[in-house]
Amino acid sequence: MHHIYRRDWLLTPEGTPRGYIQPQFLREVWFHTGTICNLSCSFCLEGSRPGDNRIEMLTFKDAKPFIHEALSMGVEQFCFTGGEPFVIRDIFQILDYALTYRPCLVLTNGTKPLQLRMQQLLPLKKKPHTLRLRISLDYPDEELHDVGRGKGNYRRALDSLVQLYQMGFAVSVARRMAAGENSMEVEKRYRKLFVSLGLPEDIHIVAFPEYNPPGSPASVPAITEQCMIRYKDASSRAAFMCNNIKMVLKQDGVMKVYACTLVDDDPDYCMGSSLTEAMRYRVMLKHHRCYACFSTGASCCEPALEGNHQNGKPNMRENYETAKRS
Repeated sequence: MHHIYRRDWLLTPEGTPRGYIQPQFLREVWFHTGTICNLSCSFCLEGSRPGDNRIEMLTFKDAKPFIHEALSMGVEQFCFTGGEPFVIRDIFQILDYALTYRPCLVLTNGTKPLQLRMQQLLPLKKKPHTLRLRISLDYPDEELHDVGRGKGNYRRALDSLVQLYQMGFAVSVARRMAAGENSMEVEKRYRKLFVSLGLPEDIHIVAFPEYNPPGSPASVPAITEQCMIRYKDASSRAAFMCNNIKMVLKQDGVMKVYACTLVDDDPDYCMGSSLTEAMRYRVMLKHHRCYACFSTGASCCEPALEGNHQNGKPNMRENYETAKRS
């Protein structure tokens, strides 16, 4: 952790003290399943593609000790991102184990890797905690979505969303946020799409600004200590992901803990080899993606769900059956 004393970690290029977050508690642990993916999206914030191993594939043996450490620290939810989690061999063993203890969230592109293994999800319905799956649906428009993800993948994502809902799993959607968009109008289009598919209108949508691929140069304003006081109050500072989450991943055969889900392309944000150690360090807001969080309030997180019912709302299954009949 030698970098925590470096000038460029502590100060902006102008020599002003950087803004920072001092983590308060561990609410979520995110596991990066690896940058291997079946798709090669040019905009992917992880640079994931088939065969990629910038971040190596997660195994059950890798994940288990961190699940137990997190439980000892009062974690509320386990989350899994990639790459594409359903590409990795051990994902169902990991989920089966994690769901014994806490709710889980899995981020997926909803295409062939998930569809080929869909039936393997069914036993997870019997676990004591809820599994939610977040499907990437970049736009509520087939042509725009498939420009980035490949022809036919819009339909595959929609089919997966509907099938997961019919199976009784909690679902949500991730979308891309365009600069200057009318967010209310965009969300209305998603809601209209959901209803047309017989899905609940109020499915949770997580909107992501442009984060750029890993290692991308990005010119953004520096976040200073004064910025964090002048433009943020205690509540909004507490809402930064790095206040209460950590991400676990494998690089060069070694398990590491990073400050959050967005900064694994910068080794300065490696906070050690244990969750306990990682929670001690201030997170300096020097990454260009920190500015996206600062300026938009964006977050990868969703509230944990409890109880084995769709989206935490017992009437949603009934709503789906009603929609099918109408």
